Amino acid sequence: MATVLIVAPVFALIAAGYAAVLFRFVSETAHKGISEFAFSIAIPALLFRTIVVSEFPHLSPFRMWGAYYGALAITWIAALALSTLLREQREDRADRVVFAIGSVYGNIVMLGIPLTLSALGNEAAGPMALILSVNTPLLWLCGTLQMEWTGRKQKGPALSVILPVLLDLSRNPIMLAIGFGLVWRLAGLGLHPVVDRTIELLAQAGSPAALIALGITLFRFEIKGEKLGITVMCALKLLAMPAVAFLLAKLLELPPLAAGVVVLFAAMPTGANAYIFAVQYQRLVNPVSGAVALGTLLAAVTLPVVVIVAGMG
Repeated sequence: MATVLIVAPVFALIAAGYAAVLFRFVSETAHKGISEFAFSIAIPALLFRTIVVSEFPHLSPFRMWGAYYGALAITWIAALALSTLLREQREDRADRVVFAIGSVYGNIVMLGIPLTLSALGNEAAGPMALILSVNTPLLWLCGTLQMEWTGRKQKGPALSVILPVLLDLSRNPIMLAIGFGLVWRLAGLGLHPVVDRTIELLAQAGSPAALIALGITLFRFEIKGEKLGITVMCALKLLAMPAVAFLLAKLLELPPLAAGVVVLFAAMPTGANAYIFAVQYQRLVNPVSGAVALGTLLAAVTLPVVVIVAGMG
């Protein structure tokens, strides 16, 4: 029952966003405004305040990164191998990179943050920040560099690929909120009650707005083309990656809270960033779109199981 109370409201809000577009209570373009509010204002406020005011246990970032990104790396390699088997008739290896991105790039912001906070409470903010602080730069850089290497398009130094990504990330509100939150916390400045209450009100809107935006966004994703590829991507993302993350968390002896964050984040379905990556390179756009849609749908079934297996139910 406790697991249902954690997961059901999250997916109910996603369904509400989808239904709002389906029944034309809002336009399909409404996701832009809601998403901008959620990810430029509300979610950054939530992360900043939580990092500043919450109490965190001592935690080794290297063990956390080892568990989460170790699982990601193993899943990435498995995806490349499976893509080779599924698409052996094609010579273009760039598709395999996009297939791997679709198999590992989870929706840890839109869905992962609200669900993890709901399951574990504000104490999860520290472990979450460790993963969030390197997730986008690491995945985007690895994917971009592998695409450039595969296509042999990049003639200049690697810095010409890396620098634009780093510049974009330096303006990312979520990255800035994590950075400022850590600096503010280390400085011991605290929050004036009026400021704290103001930020808290914004933070309270973060999770619902993100989930409604996700539901609206899903309206434009379709499950079409290459059904086997979509199924394999979903299986890798929803089953293989969290299973490996669970094992690595045990092997690295992560404390229960950190292990819970690692496994839950690993279990998130394919996110919109994977679709953006596919569109950027015009590779496997339909299959990745299908993985986002089907993966989110299937996550309503798999995530309650993950919560229980991870010992959070």
